[in-house]
Amino acid sequence: MLKKLAVILLLLISVFTQAAPMDVKVYKGTSRYNSDVICTVRDGKVYKKTSVYNSDVVCTVRKDQVFKGTSVYRSDVLYTVRDGKVYRGTSSYNSDIVMTIRDGKIYKGTSIYNSDVLANIRDGKVYDGTSNYNSDVRFTLDGYLTIVEFVAVWHTVLYCY
Repeated sequence: MLKKLAVILLLLISVFTQAAPMDVKVYKGTSRYNSDVICTVRDGKVYKKTSVYNSDVVCTVRKDQVFKGTSVYRSDVLYTVRDGKVYRGTSSYNSDIVMTIRDGKIYKGTSIYNSDVLANIRDGKVYDGTSNYNSDVRFTLDGYLTIVEFVAVWHTVLYCY
């Protein structure tokens, strides 16, 4: 009887401790209000606002690539990310590097000069340029993202918001 009870208890614990999909919400500026959610990241997909419906997918992340919508076709690759460099489409040419992400900073193209910083990331906040002022926060993340997921969010904020 005690053995059966232990097995049932272990089953219950495993059911209740299984990880549910972890949503990362992206908010306008420094806001944390649900009404200010720009997009939600879940299981490699970036959704509009707080939606988790397939019809509201802006980008899909798979391995080192960001795809348009729910597509995973080569022709729908928006970006490829390798070694912190973000390439346009499936390219691997230096001339197609859109931005470089390094040490919490996003640089224009292949540059790593302070004058070419587009944004910097600190404590879940993405600031314009080299600023650290709350008034210059573009958006706030309420969780952790891979670099490729971050690129998908960056795309969503810049081009779809």
